[in-house]
Amino acid sequence: MTPRYPLEGVISWNMNTTCNYRCTYCTQRFVDDRKQSARDLPAFVAAFAGLPGDWEIKLSGGEPFRHPDFLAGVQGLVDGGLRVSVVTNLSSKRETLAAYVDATAPKPGVLSASLHLEYADPDAFLDTLCWLAERHAGPVVATCVATRETLPRLKDLQARFASRGQRLLAQPEKQDRDVIAYTPAEREALLALGGHNGLGRIDPDLSGRPCWAGARYFIVDHRGEAYRCYPARRYRQERLGNVLDGSLRLALDAEPCRYRYCNCTVPQGRGMVDLRDAPAASA
Repeated sequence: MTPRYPLEGVISWNMNTTCNYRCTYCTQRFVDDRKQSARDLPAFVAAFAGLPGDWEIKLSGGEPFRHPDFLAGVQGLVDGGLRVSVVTNLSSKRETLAAYVDATAPKPGVLSASLHLEYADPDAFLDTLCWLAERHAGPVVATCVATRETLPRLKDLQARFASRGQRLLAQPEKQDRDVIAYTPAEREALLALGGHNGLGRIDPDLSGRPCWAGARYFIVDHRGEAYRCYPARRYRQERLGNVLDGSLRLALDAEPCRYRYCNCTVPQGRGMVDLRDAPAASA
């Protein structure tokens, strides 16, 4: 069944590779150059604002707040009528976080905060998250990668976050492009935590199912290169063009997923692909 046409499209913009953390489980830790940032932000803003229909720009990296012109870029997107969301490790100073919240107030998106226990104290992280939730008009949520060392702690951490009115969602650890080989007991524990980002799945096989990725969702890197989705970028296929040189071409309709394992949270969470009865890719 083809999901309904998404009225608001979403672009995941990996605007830089820079990050102040070096987590052992990071999917970008083998990137050759972790100091790259998108240049000519006004050109990106113009390209995004010129797309037909309504769009949300989901900023990520690296750590997007480490982009040298991050706040100016955010303001440009807002001035262009775009909804702005962000994925951040929440390590920036509160005045910087507050400036982001103020800038996006006219049309706030999702503020997703990643808890990395190798670097962040969970209580200090939670304090900042609660402080932000009081100020941000859009949804605020926290995530944490369920490494084998972290997984036993997540149930208690979820309860601690919930006691202060905040959500902590689990994310499966990935190595070499795929979810690690969790034991059956570990998979059961991860599903009890809600699965990947609370979607009730760990590694769904969506191959062949119509998905709006490539039409109403796509990935853009710091150079402007666009791909249909995260698996497409990972395998360097289904390239959509470049948003800066005018070669971007989006699909007009939902098209079948080509990947046995999909880790794209946005299409799954926004109803752009049918998750019902999806088998596990690891099965």
